[in-house]
Amino acid sequence: MPTSEPLFRKDAYARMTDATVLGYTEQGGIILDRSLFYATGGGQPGDSGKLLWGDGQCEVVTTVKGAEGAIALIPAEGASLPPAGASVTQVLDWDRRYGHMRVHTALHLLSVVIPLEVTGGSIGAEKGRLDFNMPDAPKDKQVLQDQLQALIDRDLEVTEDWITDAELDANPHLVKTMSVTPPRGAGQVRLVRIGSPDEQIDLQPCGGTHVRRTGEIGRIRLGKVEKKGKQNRRVYLHLEV
Repeated sequence: MPTSEPLFRKDAYARMTDATVLGYTEQGGIILDRSLFYATGGGQPGDSGKLLWGDGQCEVVTTVKGAEGAIALIPAEGASLPPAGASVTQVLDWDRRYGHMRVHTALHLLSVVIPLEVTGGSIGAEKGRLDFNMPDAPKDKQVLQDQLQALIDRDLEVTEDWITDAELDANPHLVKTMSVTPPRGAGQVRLVRIGSPDEQIDLQPCGGTHVRRTGEIGRIRLGKVEKKGKQNRRVYLHLEV
């Protein structure tokens, strides 16, 4: 299966660009030579939007990973498909993606104010959650919310760095989320840093999309804390849009 260049990794803010249809998966997913659309992974949902070509268009309802580096755009049921080899314009559902970026970055900061092992997580466009190895419930949720909001309001820079698989193996403390395998496979692992190298707030492996500065997250609210098993608790985070 042909591979797709992950344009979202170079510029998470790109909303529209051209591409060429390379082919299709057995399930009818559309494979492009270059993809703005993020494929489901790491708790972050696949992107949606539409493809335009000539006199045709189709809705993209989600995006998933295919074999050998391919990214498959899943069309709406019954939608017409662009022919193989066609030039198409990708149009991202930007509001949804930007919500994912804000929530995803906020969850990284949540793992800073709650410095416990992360056992799971999920990202939406307006809210998200992390599961923690947390035997006892937080004594004061408002204090945690205030600490998180204070970090967001510092408008910290969000950047990326790259290390080798071997370097990650030598620094296992970088991996916070036990339920998600760091994005390996190409010999290098992407790290997302919040704060400057000299005043680093967080650094962890992640293949998802993020805002450039924490100030873009805006106001947040911590929701309910649910007990999930003997030692696990689920903490919900909401964007105050």
